[in-house]
Amino acid sequence: QVQLVESGGGLVQAGTSLRLSCAASGRAFSSYAMGWFRLPPGKEREFVAAITWNGGGTSYADSVKGRFTISRDNAKNTVYLQMNSLKPEDTALYYCAANTLSNSLAGRDSTYVYWGQGTQVTVSS
Repeated sequence: QVQLVESGGGLVQAGTSLRLSCAASGRAFSSYAMGWFRLPPGKEREFVAAITWNGGGTSYADSVKGRFTISRDNAKNTVYLQMNSLKPEDTALYYCAANTLSNSLAGRDSTYVYWGQGTQVTVSS
């Protein structure tokens, strides 16, 4: 069992940066691949980024590629999402999720087993 708690969201202006954090409980964290998803207002949840258990592999949605960076610190049981050059269309509730398949970079939310409660990111123009 893994519990995930996101933090770092807020209200920011377009063009600025935010770093989201996802703190995990449980020793199994270091063996899980992790992902970030987001739920924009009035839309369906969408994939943002994923990282393998050791950080050796990452993947990104086309909409954030080159602007967002996912990383992890297994010693701190934490995964991060660095978001640069934010746009109003990045406004969403951001979730982190754990995938028990260590090397998975899957973008389908059905492959993730554990989910956090989310942190709100609002980008004003």
